[in-house]
Amino acid sequence: MEAVTSPKGGAEIPAIVPAQTALIVMHYQTDIVGLFPSVAPTLLANTRQLCDAARAQGVSVYFANLRFAPGYPEVSPLNKNGQGIKRLGRFVEDRTAPELDPQSSEPLIIAHRASVFYGTDLEVRLSAKGINSLIMVGIASTGVMLSSIAYASDADYRLFTVKDCCYDPDEVVHEHLFATAFESRTTVLSLGEALRMLGANQHRWS
Repeated sequence: MEAVTSPKGGAEIPAIVPAQTALIVMHYQTDIVGLFPSVAPTLLANTRQLCDAARAQGVSVYFANLRFAPGYPEVSPLNKNGQGIKRLGRFVEDRTAPELDPQSSEPLIIAHRASVFYGTDLEVRLSAKGINSLIMVGIASTGVMLSSIAYASDADYRLFTVKDCCYDPDEVVHEHLFATAFESRTTVLSLGEALRMLGANQHRWS
């Protein structure tokens, strides 16, 4: 699809079809947000803006949380990352961050691994709605973002990432991923660019 030009003459903004696009908000849940109190308010405010803009333009919003049953029966003793999660003792009774105002009509995907696609029905849900483009944001870049983007890219989704709505405690690796692995698989946007993309598509498809 053709891009549309920024009203201020800046970089071109990609064009999307809202009905074929979904915003996937990954691991914005209370146990994870609570680990990063210094950056959480900004992340939540940015992502709330993105969610509200998507909702206003008819882009589907999906939340994906890492969650386990008491005792962590889903964690394999062979899975090093899973064993680390089990030792933390989190992700059993937490919930999606209420600051994002999740709606009852917005699906919640429960994952037991870093990728929001592995072992879940997310891809089936997206296919059923004819969604082929994904706007992906999440915490952390080295975990859910990296795993989920790699899968979604191989599955031939058209991908966008919004850097201002993503975080990793390792800032060096976070920056490196956005400059390399994410840049090569997705269209990397700032929050402002993402909001303009959604606003531009309101004009284009109305």
